[in-house]
Amino acid sequence: MADMSDAFIVRPGGTGTMEEFFEQWTWGQIGYHRKPIALLNVAGFFDPLLTMIDRMVARGFLSEKHRDMLIFETDISSVLTRFAAYEHPAEKGYAR
Repeated sequence: MADMSDAFIVRPGGTGTMEEFFEQWTWGQIGYHRKPIALLNVAGFFDPLLTMIDRMVARGFLSEKHRDMLIFETDISSVLTRFAAYEHPAEKGYAR
């Protein structure tokens, strides 16, 4: 999936969706890809996840730059606008 994609849009879903999302996000952090990742936050579906991610930053488990890799938007046109302006942060140093 990562090799064939230019970007990733995560829509509301279940455990498989979350597994794929976290895998792509992690791969972006360690340099397997430099592609943007957006969560399409339909009806606030991802609000609890955003709260958890912000808590991870506040408690030092996640850097701000890696939190900022994620694009949270409620409509697809905003996602595409943010994709066009996306700049990938420096990796953690574990690139393959």
